[in-house]
Amino acid sequence: MNLLTFDSHEKLHESGAGIITGLVQTNPRAVLGLATGGTPVGIYEEIVKSYQRGLVRFQDATSFNLDEYVGLPEDHAESYRNYMNTHLFNYIDLPRSQAHIPDGNAADPVAECKRYDKLLEQAKQIDLQLLGLGHNGHIGFNEPDHALISGTHVVELREETRKANARFFDSMDQVPTHALTMGVGTILKAKMILLVVKGADKAEIVHRALTGPITTDCPASLLQTHPHLVVLLDSEAGRLFK
Repeated sequence: MNLLTFDSHEKLHESGAGIITGLVQTNPRAVLGLATGGTPVGIYEEIVKSYQRGLVRFQDATSFNLDEYVGLPEDHAESYRNYMNTHLFNYIDLPRSQAHIPDGNAADPVAECKRYDKLLEQAKQIDLQLLGLGHNGHIGFNEPDHALISGTHVVELREETRKANARFFDSMDQVPTHALTMGVGTILKAKMILLVVKGADKAEIVHRALTGPITTDCPASLLQTHPHLVVLLDSEAGRLFK
């Protein structure tokens, strides 16, 4: 595990973006696992800046997003397809046919999960998986449970997860109750995992995830088993590691 703490978000974002763009510069056909939420926004902004400066190109790369809400139209302000378009895809040359996100509006969600897993199998292996961290230790939308599912699957979102995401919606009632998510097994198969955590409210859970017992009650704790884990923390999230 390589754990780095930053005294400013600007430096953290630049570091995260540099790791991703550096990979694509050395391996133009890289397979990227991408995340959504508040945490990666600054990293995506820095990636766009690098692209605009002509430092990196994505035309031969492929991406797979971790998850998508069930039941939100693609053009809904809070769909993860719209999020990725707004923060990254609209500003770089990654072909949309190579930018994969689970279809949360599929008529058969279980069949959609199988389709997504087949695409992942065809890609062979994700070179770098970007992750945030939920307050209850979830990664992707893999919620704490007595057992975790390896492949892409439909998940019922925990109340605490829906409350955490309610800030993006007009009311709690509008927050979807289910999502499609890449499984922990798929996440752990990535060659490299880049975990980014910010904020004092995440200090306890990230410390527990990276130093506590490995248990499915804290899905992120399974990251301790990964051979190439890079963790980027702001000073507030990293305060318990000092």
